[in-house]
Amino acid sequence: MTTPSERTRPVRIGLVGYGAGGRRFHAPYIAAATGVELAGVVTRSPGRRAEVEADFPGVPVYDSLAALVEGERAGHGIDAVTITTPPTTRRELVLEALSLGVDVVADKPFAPTPATAVELRDAAAAAGRTLAVYHNRRWDPDVRTIRDLLDAGDLGTIRRFHSRYDLDEPGSLEGGPGGGLLRDLGSHLVDQALWLFGPATRVFARLDPADTPEGPTDEGFVITIEHADGTDSHLSASKRNRLQAREFRLYGADGSYTASTTDVQTVRIDAGERPAHDPSEWAHEPEHAWGVLTTAAGARRVPSSRGSYVDYYEQFAAAVRGEADAPVSADDAVAVIEVLDAARRSDEIGAVVDLGER
Repeated sequence: MTTPSERTRPVRIGLVGYGAGGRRFHAPYIAAATGVELAGVVTRSPGRRAEVEADFPGVPVYDSLAALVEGERAGHGIDAVTITTPPTTRRELVLEALSLGVDVVADKPFAPTPATAVELRDAAAAAGRTLAVYHNRRWDPDVRTIRDLLDAGDLGTIRRFHSRYDLDEPGSLEGGPGGGLLRDLGSHLVDQALWLFGPATRVFARLDPADTPEGPTDEGFVITIEHADGTDSHLSASKRNRLQAREFRLYGADGSYTASTTDVQTVRIDAGERPAHDPSEWAHEPEHAWGVLTTAAGARRVPSSRGSYVDYYEQFAAAVRGEADAPVSADDAVAVIEVLDAARRSDEIGAVVDLGER
């Protein structure tokens, strides 16, 4: 139970890693969240240290997670850390943070295997700490619009969901067996499908193989998920086929919904804008990207719902204070890793993988 003074004190979060993920997908949203402060940043790179100083003057920079926690505890205090270093470092840093007695946001991919995901979930429970996973794309405005459509019930029973995310970013593909697009965009697309339609029972997948200097990996995928509620999700993505598209299709018993959207939050970040500068207008798709709902009553444009990664961090802060659940639980992240693991096995054996009823 939090005291009145604890409820009014900002939740102070340290950021471990200041590469593209930390700088584009975490720091701006931590800084914009109400009741949250960026306590410090961990990076050893001189160039990234200079970026922190330019982006957040006065925010201290540390060489290690332990130094961050020790230094901030001696000063203004620290409540949690976000781990956004390369995936191969994730397990050790999450366990270290838990051992230091702070709550944790772990970036995706949460873990390389279901067993490791369960290990981290159980370690957080044993430590009595909040462990949330950064499946932030539940807070994309286009996905929030779909959630609101489902809740409204205009489409009736949903039979099929198609989600396509093609990026023309060949240079950003992480190579080697620990990389690949399945663990990258696949983490987000699978999490969105499970959040929208519930647990998976069967998985079938095809991965596009790629040779990289770090070793073989996958550069694209098509996944079919059969959900326990009877919906089929069809998810696809690519990074090296020179395509750029974000598209959705919903097939319901009473109609359909189609949308071609813009990934508006990332577009605005890359343009130099920040959510703290314009919080009320930050998180909506522009009107030209609104989807179309078609039923027996005809076709109509559907205004974008609000979805902001700021909301993720505000809910996480509430969880740290004991006032809410984690925005994305470790249990949810384990379910995503299980589907990704099943997708890889399905590609290897050329058959459907049965996850069983959940």
